[in-house]
Amino acid sequence: MAAVRRADVKWEGNLAQGKGTLSASSSGAFKDLPVTWASRIEKADGRTSPEELLASAHASCYAMALSHGLAEAGHAPTRLEVSAQVTFEQVPGGFKVSSSALTVKGTVPGMDAATFQKAADAAKNGCPISGALKGNVELSVNATLA
Repeated sequence: MAAVRRADVKWEGNLAQGKGTLSASSSGAFKDLPVTWASRIEKADGRTSPEELLASAHASCYAMALSHGLAEAGHAPTRLEVSAQVTFEQVPGGFKVSSSALTVKGTVPGMDAATFQKAADAAKNGCPISGALKGNVELSVNATLA
Protein backbone atom coordinates (compact mmCIF):
# COMPACT_ATOMS: atom_id res chain seq x y z
CA MET A 1 0.00 0.00 0.00
CA ALA A 2 1.44 3.37 -1.01
CA ALA A 3 0.28 6.65 0.46
CA VAL A 4 0.58 9.71 -1.75
CA ARG A 5 0.16 13.20 -0.30
CA ARG A 6 0.12 16.50 -2.11
CA ALA A 7 0.89 20.10 -1.26
CA ASP A 8 0.54 23.03 -3.62
CA VAL A 9 2.24 26.42 -3.72
CA LYS A 10 1.27 29.58 -5.55
CA TRP A 11 4.25 31.94 -5.97
CA GLU A 12 4.32 35.49 -7.30
CA GLY A 13 7.40 37.56 -8.08
CA ASN A 14 11.11 37.01 -7.83
CA LEU A 15 12.90 35.25 -4.99
CA ALA A 16 13.85 38.22 -2.83
CA GLN A 17 10.62 40.25 -3.02
CA GLY A 18 8.22 37.51 -4.06
CA LYS A 19 5.72 35.72 -1.89
CA GLY A 20 3.67 32.60 -1.96
CA THR A 21 1.00 30.55 -0.28
CA LEU A 22 1.18 26.88 0.61
CA SER A 23 -1.77 24.50 0.99
CA ALA A 24 -2.04 20.88 2.12
CA SER A 25 -4.12 19.68 -0.79
CA SER A 26 -4.49 16.04 0.28
CA SER A 27 -5.80 16.67 3.78
CA GLY A 28 -7.02 20.24 3.70
CA ALA A 29 -5.37 20.62 7.13
CA PHE A 30 -4.03 24.04 6.17
CA LYS A 31 -4.67 26.39 3.32
CA ASP A 32 -2.84 29.42 2.00
CA LEU A 33 -0.05 29.57 4.59
CA PRO A 34 2.18 32.53 3.66
CA VAL A 35 5.77 31.77 2.67
CA THR A 36 8.59 34.08 1.55
CA TRP A 37 12.34 34.02 1.11
CA ALA A 38 12.64 36.37 4.08
CA SER A 39 10.80 33.85 6.28
CA ARG A 40 13.58 31.37 5.46
CA ILE A 41 16.61 33.53 6.19
CA GLU A 42 15.34 36.32 8.45
CA LYS A 43 12.50 36.66 10.93
CA ALA A 44 9.45 34.47 10.29
CA ASP A 45 6.91 37.27 11.02
CA GLY A 46 3.94 34.89 10.91
CA ARG A 47 5.05 33.17 7.71
CA THR A 48 6.27 29.61 7.39
CA SER A 49 9.20 28.14 5.48
CA PRO A 50 10.10 24.83 3.87
CA GLU A 51 12.45 24.23 6.82
CA GLU A 52 9.69 24.73 9.39
CA LEU A 53 7.51 22.31 7.45
CA LEU A 54 10.40 19.83 7.30
CA ALA A 55 10.85 20.20 11.07
CA SER A 56 7.16 19.48 11.65
CA ALA A 57 7.33 16.43 9.39
CA HIS A 58 10.44 15.12 11.13
CA ALA A 59 9.10 15.70 14.66
CA SER A 60 5.77 14.01 13.98
CA CYS A 61 7.30 11.08 12.09
CA TYR A 62 9.87 10.59 14.84
CA ALA A 63 7.21 10.68 17.59
CA MET A 64 5.29 7.93 15.81
CA ALA A 65 8.42 5.82 15.26
CA LEU A 66 9.54 6.15 18.89
CA SER A 67 6.07 5.44 20.24
CA HIS A 68 5.88 2.29 18.13
CA GLY A 69 9.36 1.12 19.09
CA LEU A 70 8.72 1.64 22.80
CA ALA A 71 5.38 -0.19 22.65
CA GLU A 72 6.94 -3.07 20.71
CA ALA A 73 9.54 -3.36 23.49
CA GLY A 74 6.78 -3.56 26.11
CA HIS A 75 7.06 0.05 27.32
CA ALA A 76 4.26 2.02 25.72
CA PRO A 77 4.85 5.71 26.45
CA THR A 78 2.34 7.75 28.38
CA ARG A 79 3.55 10.92 26.68
CA LEU A 80 6.24 12.04 24.23
CA GLU A 81 7.09 15.69 23.60
CA VAL A 82 9.19 16.02 20.46
CA SER A 83 10.69 19.01 18.73
CA ALA A 84 12.86 19.18 15.63
CA GLN A 85 15.14 22.10 14.93
CA VAL A 86 16.09 22.26 11.26
CA THR A 87 19.05 24.44 10.27
CA PHE A 88 19.12 26.14 6.86
CA GLU A 89 22.39 27.87 6.12
CA GLN A 90 24.54 29.35 3.43
CA VAL A 91 27.34 27.08 2.28
CA PRO A 92 29.83 27.45 -0.56
CA GLY A 93 27.79 27.41 -3.73
CA GLY A 94 24.38 28.20 -2.20
CA PHE A 95 22.14 27.21 0.67
CA LYS A 96 21.30 23.86 2.22
CA VAL A 97 19.46 22.19 5.05
CA SER A 98 22.45 21.08 7.12
CA SER A 99 20.91 19.47 10.20
CA SER A 100 17.79 18.31 11.97
CA ALA A 101 18.21 18.09 15.74
CA LEU A 102 15.49 16.15 17.53
CA THR A 103 14.72 16.65 21.21
CA VAL A 104 12.38 14.27 23.00
CA LYS A 105 11.08 14.25 26.56
CA GLY A 106 9.23 11.08 27.41
CA THR A 107 7.07 9.69 30.13
CA VAL A 108 7.63 5.95 29.87
CA PRO A 109 6.69 3.84 32.91
CA GLY A 110 9.31 1.29 33.92
CA MET A 111 12.09 2.57 31.67
CA ASP A 112 15.51 3.92 32.70
CA ALA A 113 17.30 6.80 30.97
CA ALA A 114 19.90 4.65 29.16
CA THR A 115 17.27 2.36 27.68
CA PHE A 116 15.17 5.35 26.66
CA GLN A 117 18.19 6.92 24.90
CA LYS A 118 18.83 3.68 23.05
CA ALA A 119 15.19 3.54 21.90
CA ALA A 120 15.37 7.23 20.93
CA ASP A 121 18.46 6.60 18.78
CA ALA A 122 16.84 3.58 17.12
CA ALA A 123 13.74 5.64 16.28
CA LYS A 124 15.94 8.41 14.82
CA ASN A 125 17.54 5.87 12.54
CA GLY A 126 14.25 4.12 11.68
CA CYS A 127 11.90 7.07 11.11
CA PRO A 128 11.03 7.35 7.38
CA ILE A 129 11.68 11.11 7.32
CA SER A 130 15.11 10.48 8.88
CA GLY A 131 15.65 7.94 6.12
CA ALA A 132 14.86 10.57 3.50
CA LEU A 133 17.38 12.97 5.08
CA LYS A 134 20.11 10.48 5.99
CA GLY A 135 23.39 10.94 4.19
CA ASN A 136 22.68 14.56 3.31
CA VAL A 137 21.57 16.13 6.60
CA GLU A 138 23.20 15.72 10.02
CA LEU A 139 20.71 14.00 12.35
CA SER A 140 20.84 14.02 16.14
CA VAL A 141 18.57 13.26 19.08
CA ASN A 142 18.65 14.39 22.69
CA ALA A 143 16.37 12.23 24.84
CA THR A 144 15.33 12.67 28.47
CA LEU A 145 12.74 11.06 30.68
CA ALA A 146 10.20 13.23 32.47
